[in-house]
Amino acid sequence: MDIPWVALAGFVLVTTFTPGPNNISALSVGISAGYRKALRFLGGVTAGFFIVMCLCALVAGTILSAFPRLQVFLRIGGSLYIAWLAVHTFREGLRTESGAKPVLGFAGGFVLQILNAKVIIYGLTLYSAFLAPLAGQSVLLAASAVVFAAVGFCATSVWALAGSTFTRVLSNPLVRRVSSTVLALLLLYSAVESSGLLTLVSTPR
Repeated sequence: MDIPWVALAGFVLVTTFTPGPNNISALSVGISAGYRKALRFLGGVTAGFFIVMCLCALVAGTILSAFPRLQVFLRIGGSLYIAWLAVHTFREGLRTESGAKPVLGFAGGFVLQILNAKVIIYGLTLYSAFLAPLAGQSVLLAASAVVFAAVGFCATSVWALAGSTFTRVLSNPLVRRVSSTVLALLLLYSAVESSGLLTLVSTPR
């Protein structure tokens, strides 16, 4: 089975653990609610990620070639949802009351995966460029999706734990507002990048 394991591992680790919509959102939830309350959101992210990986394993190499315009709709839909998350994160930073706050739960994490164009393209890349030899082997494809989802859970957990660790520091209203603004801007950047607008603007005419 000719699979470039080293290249695959490097691609998965770098892509999964670096800042992106999932990790930034996990950091934000960890800051606002702590790690334990963030587990529902992380569970939704993991479940959605697993389903997206399974779907990508089934259709990799055929769906985008057969329906090239589908990628545009994926990018737009995912970007709009990520932009909504940015607004949600910014508004959380403006809260001053110390009472209970609404926290993104299982559904929020799940929908983030289903509408996240970067996750979908990531899955299609994995199964078309790295794991093409597994085509037709359902058990191995399902096992790989479990592994990728587990790695994703580890990554979002690290970011949520980081947010939870700095909760005391971020309890200061000014620090909280600044951090929430930075996180919101990062999410907005992710939304713009996912939409493809940056590529369109930078392409010479």
